[in-house]
Amino acid sequence: MIINSGTIREAFQSFNTVFNKAFQEMEAQYPRVAMEVPSETRDESYAWLGAVPSMREWIGDREIKSLTAYGYTIRNKDFEATVSVPRNDLEDDCIGVYKPMFQDLAYSARKHPDKLVFGLFPRSFTELCFDGKPFISDNHTPAIEGRKVKPQSNKGTYKLTPDSYGAARTQMMCLVNDQGEVMNIVPDLLVVAPQKEAIARTILMASEIHQEVNIYKDTAELLVVPELAPNPEQWFLLCTKRPVKPFIFQNRRKAQLVAKDRPSDDNVFMKKEFIYGVDARCNAGYGLWQLAFGSTGEADMPAKA
Repeated sequence: MIINSGTIREAFQSFNTVFNKAFQEMEAQYPRVAMEVPSETRDESYAWLGAVPSMREWIGDREIKSLTAYGYTIRNKDFEATVSVPRNDLEDDCIGVYKPMFQDLAYSARKHPDKLVFGLFPRSFTELCFDGKPFISDNHTPAIEGRKVKPQSNKGTYKLTPDSYGAARTQMMCLVNDQGEVMNIVPDLLVVAPQKEAIARTILMASEIHQEVNIYKDTAELLVVPELAPNPEQWFLLCTKRPVKPFIFQNRRKAQLVAKDRPSDDNVFMKKEFIYGVDARCNAGYGLWQLAFGSTGEADMPAKA
């Protein structure tokens, strides 16, 4: 193959077609737990989190809910992955050899939001959310005007068992909002590391446990997350069926394939290499803490009396 601007352009088009096809065919998991928010600037503020009022009987003037009570900002970050193709391989018409490489590059780009979102889970016990407390905390306090409210918790320490799972469900369904009203949260997704898949499946799918009827069968779906493998004892129960999700994926610029392949580029002129890369601009953060329960899994649940 003669290397000129036309053949270089055709090579990029071929690689780009492979990349885009593979990117579209691969399924990401983050939409199950995170709402995707398009971003138009360097960072986005989520002051509205936790400040959306419930409906009330209209007596007198409207009650306007202020959004200034909270402040939470997610700043976009740049991400990239880059590969090179020797000039001689294009000259020898070996483009097809590189198809798997560009497919894998697409896989990496498609799975990157998963890496960002699920990477938040282990850190959720220490990183702050919109109310200034760790996302998973036993000290969330609703800002109910004129009332002292007992702190609310979405944190546990017990290992995953049927009893600890049931306690977490009850804890989530009893949470109240800033008006002191029950939020009607019903958890629907149990998230675990691969090491806890067996016990999670038993809790959610078995008809009987220890020769007793399993009352928690089919109460939630299961999501096994490889990114949680370094923290196998941690487990999370989420409510994901509402418009607002427990986590946020903020997308400033979607992943796209770019090339540095002009004959005058230093990498081509000096090293006989065409360089191709994918880059994106995005980030992830925490949504409503009330929609998530997390346990460190470090303690045994007390035996029933």
